[in-house]
Amino acid sequence: MTRRTLVVTADDLGLTAGVNRAVRRAHLDGVVTATSLLAVGRAFDDAADMLRATPTLELGAHLAVVGEDPPLLGAREIPSLVDRRGRFPLSYRTVVARGLAGRIDADDVRRELGAQLERVLGVGVPVTHVDTHQHTHLWPAVGTVVTELALARGIRAVRLPRSRARGVVGLGVNALSVLTARRIRRPGLLTTADYAGLDEAGGLDAERLARALDALAARGAATAELNAHPGEADDPELTRFAWGYRWGDELAALVDPRTRALVEAAGYELGGFATLHDDAPDGSSRPPRPDAAGGPPR
Repeated sequence: MTRRTLVVTADDLGLTAGVNRAVRRAHLDGVVTATSLLAVGRAFDDAADMLRATPTLELGAHLAVVGEDPPLLGAREIPSLVDRRGRFPLSYRTVVARGLAGRIDADDVRRELGAQLERVLGVGVPVTHVDTHQHTHLWPAVGTVVTELALARGIRAVRLPRSRARGVVGLGVNALSVLTARRIRRPGLLTTADYAGLDEAGGLDAERLARALDALAARGAATAELNAHPGEADDPELTRFAWGYRWGDELAALVDPRTRALVEAAGYELGGFATLHDDAPDGSSRPPRPDAAGGPPR
């Protein structure tokens, strides 16, 4: 069986100290290979300390123009992104509505996301990839800035979300994903050739994780990302988020020894964004050959 690379990413690092602990455990005791740090998260400093103490965990920037936590910049600096109280909208739907109405200023996005990226880079750990809270970089006004920032700061990979759901949302995600793929690959940035996790967000328990792995394996892409949201089931800080996420179920699935066995049975090797290499004729990303970059992929 041809070996393929699976990147398992834990999002929302920095959201709470409990999420930080869960991400670390999902890496050390489970299948998580990468994480995405929320620069606006309340537990950012705790997350930074954890990352510096856990050098095997790949770091990405989880840039936000939505969510319960406030932006880094004030309302006067980014007026098209916030309300009168200087708060982000809670949902990507507001971003889409503002984008359709032409009410998102790219300079505002660039200022805020630039500040967030610099804060993540300031942790002192190499940043291998960029993605966004609620996948808002699928929307062109945000995605163009995200790719520009990645290029400017030498970050080689950007997440490419997809959906397998039927209905308007799934169709919209996939239409935007096609455009986002071009935006990522045109300047030479990398992404995985397949993805799962958007449809399962907050409910990636053992059963749904197994189904996602089976579906990825059946499609046969050389590289794939599985996007998860581990947390501690009894974390009181998570009660302020009305997302309906089953954080503890996701953590339990990620550390279950049967999950690692399923990954191997599906023909995957666990890896990170740092192992992606663009040598496919269709422009998708593959793992590097064993002799690439002077040695075996890590």
